Amino acid sequence: MTTGTGTTGAPAPGSTVSGAGWAPPTETERLLHEAASAGDRGALPAALSRSRLFVRVARLHADTPGFTPPLPTQPDPSTQGRMCVAVLTSGVLPPWHPDWVFEATALDDLARRWPNGVKWLVVNPGTPYAVTLEAGPGRRRAWLKAHARSGGPQAGRLLTHRAGPLHGPVAHGLALGAHLAVHNGLVWNDLGAAYEGYGTDRARLRHPWRVLDRAGYHGTLDALLSTRLVGRTYESVLGIRRTLAGRLGHTPTAPEWSAALTDALARRRSSPSESAEAHEALRLAVTYEDRFRADGALGPGERVDTLAAFDYGRAVNVVRLALGARLCDPHEAEQAVLRIGALARQAYGSWAQFSLGYSLTRVMHFDEDDPSGVKYEQSLAQHRVLTQDPDSPYRNIAWS
Repeated sequence: MTTGTGTTGAPAPGSTVSGAGWAPPTETERLLHEAASAGDRGALPAALSRSRLFVRVARLHADTPGFTPPLPTQPDPSTQGRMCVAVLTSGVLPPWHPDWVFEATALDDLARRWPNGVKWLVVNPGTPYAVTLEAGPGRRRAWLKAHARSGGPQAGRLLTHRAGPLHGPVAHGLALGAHLAVHNGLVWNDLGAAYEGYGTDRARLRHPWRVLDRAGYHGTLDALLSTRLVGRTYESVLGIRRTLAGRLGHTPTAPEWSAALTDALARRRSSPSESAEAHEALRLAVTYEDRFRADGALGPGERVDTLAAFDYGRAVNVVRLALGARLCDPHEAEQAVLRIGALARQAYGSWAQFSLGYSLTRVMHFDEDDPSGVKYEQSLAQHRVLTQDPDSPYRNIAWS
């Protein structure tokens, strides 16, 4: 097992990040370097099993139905020029290119697809973060065991790319999508070669968004920017409370809100089904706001006035998926992210307000599918990470 290539300025085996004077782009590269430097045969497979890995594929091959390209191989100096399977981690992916894409893989998948006659795996070749592993049959069986123990790449983590936008309008816009990035264990501040991987990005656009082409992407993005997907009834019910609060000078009680809603529905001559849906929206909002309040996420007398955050946060995710799926280019993606950021600043006054708007909408929408409360706990955890972690963009980027 080796670390570095001797020709790329990589830190020598056993060196530390601080001692070598370099900083890895993401937590993934740091953990891999530390595992390689430890000299423990099992440490590096354990770290790799928790890492997202990528292989470069010609887009023509990636778009061919039923075609699975072989794992890419290349000679590498760290193995005296022997052929190696080459993979990359997310922090060292090259710049976006329309014709070369990256498919996501994992250590167990590599073990199963391994080409005959190749005895080495090189991770991040030609970079300061390169590591090389022997890949004989016994070692590959150990990879499978390491993957089984770790469960694969971990979700629920806040991951930052040090070379990505960290401050300014683009970083602000990307941070609006941080809930989904944390949920999926993805870097929050990157507009690059891949989001989750070319095939996965295309699949996630097909379902649930039904996006198959550029026109579909633009239509979906416009709907999200107009907050047409967040739920008209939900947003209307919160709007009634917001208007009532302005008239009363304080946050209405649940009975006061319910009475105002009943009056509004009567004036609109709403049908029984529409009235039932509206009162259910009120019940859900009261229930989950009370839970957030009991858990310390929402202060006494505070409320969520708009659910627009859910559409804005998802819009950032759709932009990043479209970029990974080659339905837009980096300039288009950046401009879309800037538009989302400007709209969010008009709707909310702080990161905490935005995060609560996103979280409340998510749990209201998924209430029927969440009898065990898992989605509520996930949403609360994401809100706490983003509003409390010292490294969170919500703690380091000005809202306005």
